[in-house]
Amino acid sequence: MFARRGPSALAALLLLCCYTTHAAAADLADKLRDDSELSQFYSLLEQNPVANSTLSLRSCTIFVPTNEAFQRHKGPTHVLYHITTAAFSKDQLEKTVSSDMDGNPPLYITKSRNGDIYVNNARIIPSLSVELTNREGKRQVMHIIDEVLEPLTSLPTAKTEINNLDALQFIQKADQLTVGDNKLRTYRSQMALMKKESLYMAPGAHTFLLPVDEGFKITTRSSLVDGKVIDGHVIPNTVIFTAASQHDEPKTSAAFEDQLKVTVSFFKQKDGKMYVKSNTIVGDAKHPEGVVLSEIVKANIPVKNGVIHLIRRPLMIIDTTVTQFLQSFKFMNDNGENGALRKFLEVIMDAGGAVLDGINNLSEVTILAPSNEAWNTSSIDNIIRDRQRMSDILNMHIIKERLNVEKIRQKNANMIAQVPTVNNRTFLYFNINGEGADAKITVEGGGVNATVLQADVAQTNGYVHIIDHVLGVPHTTVLGKLETDPMMKATYEMGHFSNFNDQLNNTQRRYTFFVPRDKGWQKTELDYPSAHKKLFMRDFAYHSKYILERHLVIADHVFTMKDLAQMSLTTDNVVLPTFRDSLKMKVTEEAGRYVITWNFKKINVYRPDVECTNGIIHVIDYPLLQEKDVVVSGGSYLPESSICIMLANLIMITVAKFLN
Repeated sequence: MFARRGPSALAALLLLCCYTTHAAAADLADKLRDDSELSQFYSLLEQNPVANSTLSLRSCTIFVPTNEAFQRHKGPTHVLYHITTAAFSKDQLEKTVSSDMDGNPPLYITKSRNGDIYVNNARIIPSLSVELTNREGKRQVMHIIDEVLEPLTSLPTAKTEINNLDALQFIQKADQLTVGDNKLRTYRSQMALMKKESLYMAPGAHTFLLPVDEGFKITTRSSLVDGKVIDGHVIPNTVIFTAASQHDEPKTSAAFEDQLKVTVSFFKQKDGKMYVKSNTIVGDAKHPEGVVLSEIVKANIPVKNGVIHLIRRPLMIIDTTVTQFLQSFKFMNDNGENGALRKFLEVIMDAGGAVLDGINNLSEVTILAPSNEAWNTSSIDNIIRDRQRMSDILNMHIIKERLNVEKIRQKNANMIAQVPTVNNRTFLYFNINGEGADAKITVEGGGVNATVLQADVAQTNGYVHIIDHVLGVPHTTVLGKLETDPMMKATYEMGHFSNFNDQLNNTQRRYTFFVPRDKGWQKTELDYPSAHKKLFMRDFAYHSKYILERHLVIADHVFTMKDLAQMSLTTDNVVLPTFRDSLKMKVTEEAGRYVITWNFKKINVYRPDVECTNGIIHVIDYPLLQEKDVVVSGGSYLPESSICIMLANLIMITVAKFLN
């Protein structure tokens, strides 16, 4: 057959066969050499004879960090820790695979809900995996990852090489391992005293949280670490690396039984710092209920039976006051990173320290503590040097009682919870949507809605809730406030379909808006059922807009409730300019609350002086409605001004006919 093709055709065929054979025999080393984004790992691979032999002769899976990952990495790279001696596609990766490093320490595989796959703390970059066969016919797979894999290794000064330790061996030999300056002597002593060694040598794959010696500076703390506390530092049968962790998803700890129930979860702040928290859901005499926060000081240390995270202080133990807790989060850690509530305490001290003294004098206290990020707004920069104003704002974050989420929920059973603060005449308004871990807790104070980022951080004399905004420093317009406040939904809805809301974003004007809360509109349903129904129908938008315009005062300045009460001392009716006409009212103070008298009706002010960037809102218990506003005629009702216009038009028509 070949003879018929001639010499030149035969040569071309042989050349093609040689090229095809060479292409089929390409291995992972060729792929690495040709990819400039993987050059750093390829350079290390070339220098390792065992890795080269594996790529030439055996099946394997190789996890290759990008050059960008190497730029973030500090310390040596262990090439064989990135290689396994079996080929695994992404779908074939099981929960653990053995690496080719001495002792064959395992690599842990996590598959997240969104489909991402992690090897220890490194994410496999989607769509970049390669599968081929080497020259020996062995199947090989390459996965590109975004972090360099870091095994547990011993210090250069260690007398013997240490390979593939379990968690107990790690605790016992920690002084010989590469864990920085972190020491575990106190916790190791308590673990031995409580005879808990079996918990840390248990086979399987678990997550271990180990408090370092720094967390035992309070001399009595170590004595509180009993067997149950040690159980609360272990998440059995689940391996959690920080990058793969589900934010704030509680996991059952080993201290979860009939009489004591403790969960553990991870969360990351916006600045990237990782924390772990215990939540004692059901406590006992020795283990009080509540949340304990601890910063992770060294994360993601793989061991034979799981992963270890070193944490700054022990979990479950509640032995500090609210003030001590705030101070513990003020200072920088060993890496120069700021504490989670550093800015809050700085502002307290800059305001003169009197606020902190006030907290110290309270036997029971709850603090709404803004996170560091909450202070990064221009609106706060403008007032932070005003000591008196900042003192008032800080006191708005302090409550003279122990108030955890369960108590807030009880207060919120029939209405939005209203709680007084240390700042006289200022209340906070809590709202809870959802149940359990999915519950979203918001708090409003001084016109600002904040979301609780971390609730129920328990202290000996109260609780700390970490929030995402500074209360009392408005950052939204009247419209923004109306749109987001759970108490003003009905007014927002009515203003939206009637196009009344369009003006409320205007920052060139100053509004004083008397907003009926939702329960106030519900009362009108009982008093005027037919009219109430029409107020929320688009066909009657004109009438709804007319009613709302009566509630909106437009002037060159706002009118606080204190202003209106002072003005009412010298006149029977304070006259305020509205869009169409004027609003006449009298404001008095009764039993510590403001009351509006309008059209011979007394209306309670539920929330006074809700500040916005372009005005102020007073939340009232009932809308400013007159009986003649809601007289239904022919399936509709008309405001007084509309009736006057119709009569005027009728007269004009009659006169025109007469003149003709």
